Amino acid sequence: MNNWEILWDAREKLWNGFLSTLEIFGLSISVAFLIGCGVLYLLEGSRPRLAAPLRIFIDTMRTLPFLILAYLLYYGLPTLGIRLDAWWAGVGALAVYHGAYFAEIMRGSRLTFPPGQVEAAVAHGFTRSKMFLRLILPQVVMQTRPLLGNQLVIALKDTAFLVIITVQELTATANSLSGTYFIPTEAFIVVIGFYWAVSIVMEIIIKQCGRFSAKRGFDNV
Repeated sequence: MNNWEILWDAREKLWNGFLSTLEIFGLSISVAFLIGCGVLYLLEGSRPRLAAPLRIFIDTMRTLPFLILAYLLYYGLPTLGIRLDAWWAGVGALAVYHGAYFAEIMRGSRLTFPPGQVEAAVAHGFTRSKMFLRLILPQVVMQTRPLLGNQLVIALKDTAFLVIITVQELTATANSLSGTYFIPTEAFIVVIGFYWAVSIVMEIIIKQCGRFSAKRGFDNV
């Protein structure tokens, strides 16, 4: 039996690892997006006391290696009496880390908006939350879609780091097969193929969003 035949026999393990990676990725980036939107909304608000803590949060995440954050959540929190299992520690680390990046990406785009939009919305009686959800957020998301797409790819690749805290995802499965049958090259080529396929799908979705954005006139704002 050659190395590829060994991998074919272990296809169920690899597929389960892939599904686990997709589950972690999907949940964590969904929460990360909500964190990014929440931080942007709070920065839009009229409470300047929140601006400094939010900036500290964003800057801390941007300067902290993701692997260190994952270590802290999994190995550091138990010393404070908080214990998370590996899966939730991994999802939490990805969500918080990339949520800060999402917030910074959208904040940068928001700064380029002309003030006339907000003034017009206020003149028409928009509340702050209504103005954010219906005017600011759609424009920010559409204008930053290439950067958000890049961040999604980075988040996908960061799931591979979770093997360090014993999360059973795709890289952990490949690592196990590699150690058992001594087939590292073939095992990790398969992993690369899975990550490549997901990245291509995300790229297609981002392009479709670009076409939608052009049709709705977001690119002309």
